[in-house]
Amino acid sequence: MTTEATLPTTSASPTARQVWTRTRGIALALVLLIAGAIAIAVIRSDARHGELDPRSVDPGGSRAVAELLADRGVDTRVVTTLDEAAAASGPDTTLLVAAPDLLTRSQQSRLHDSFAGSGGRTVLVASGSASVERLAPGVTADPATSLDSTLAPDCDLPAAQRAGTADTGGVRYTTTHLDADQCYPSERLATLLRIPDPTGNGDTVALGAPDILLNDRLDQQGNASLALQLLGSRPHLVWYLPSLSDTSATAPDDERGFFDLLPSGWLWGTLQLFIAAALAALWRARRLGPLVPEKLPVAIRASETAEGRARLYRKADARDRAANALRSTTRTRLAPLTGVPVTQAHTAEALLPALSAQLHGDGQDLHALLFGPPPSDDAALIALADRLDALEREVRRP
Repeated sequence: MTTEATLPTTSASPTARQVWTRTRGIALALVLLIAGAIAIAVIRSDARHGELDPRSVDPGGSRAVAELLADRGVDTRVVTTLDEAAAASGPDTTLLVAAPDLLTRSQQSRLHDSFAGSGGRTVLVASGSASVERLAPGVTADPATSLDSTLAPDCDLPAAQRAGTADTGGVRYTTTHLDADQCYPSERLATLLRIPDPTGNGDTVALGAPDILLNDRLDQQGNASLALQLLGSRPHLVWYLPSLSDTSATAPDDERGFFDLLPSGWLWGTLQLFIAAALAALWRARRLGPLVPEKLPVAIRASETAEGRARLYRKADARDRAANALRSTTRTRLAPLTGVPVTQAHTAEALLPALSAQLHGDGQDLHALLFGPPPSDDAALIALADRLDALEREVRRP
């Protein structure tokens, strides 16, 4: 028989203290991240500039080559808008485009129209397939970049011959211009092209990598010599750093989707991560972890549990299991009262003699009551429960 107990109902909603305990680690990490970002922004809020910037003294900047050019009488002017770059084109000017791939299609076409036939020199740094075909018609960028960084000139261009080996390995180019100088080849494709302007004395130079212009690479190989010869052929150098604030980049025909702005490498990397995540999910799905205990949202009364189990027994017509549960529980409680170990409570030879000696009753009736066959109907099951309850009260009676 099940003792009925009244238990308070507990709520499943977490308290404010529990929410704070669970989230305080994440909150602390966010605070530290924000504080670190602010500290880095304050520290780096001085006159530092970006990569390939002639004003920057960082390893990725180009202040060193600008200083060397100044010693040779070449003045360097930094521009960040297309209007300034287009207006600076001329026979006594070298125009360096630091990041051609950042320009929109209309910007590329307009920039090419401004320096084509101007008689000056235009240097395109690491111009890829997104820009080189418009800025230098007749030139195509190979999808595969050079595996080697340091390459030999292997051409008749005087500047390359004097510089010798240099770190030009990067984007590789092919061209339909028969009079082009194809230098520093990597697997028979040039990483430096010089294309003469047929209408004047100007030319266009496609440089496969920015390494020869960087502060930390300028003193290696023939980088300094090659950089000074490419950028110092005219008295004025206009260093064009494309900027996102340039209003010429907002032309309607240049609107591109989100995926058009992502480099192809990021798309392939995302696909690989997705495949790896799917394989990891399949691997983990085949492993069953340990059971995790979970607190019930409410506490159920003992009487409700007993009534629920009784209804299940009745619905399944399982009088044999119900009777066996009642008899087993009664034997377990009677054994300690008669001096029989609990381990022998379900053995008739051990329990019945001790129980008969205490009650001075008929052993046959006790055997039928505690170890007999299952009842034949519900009335017999109820009668069995009443008799078991009466037997336990009699044994407990002093």
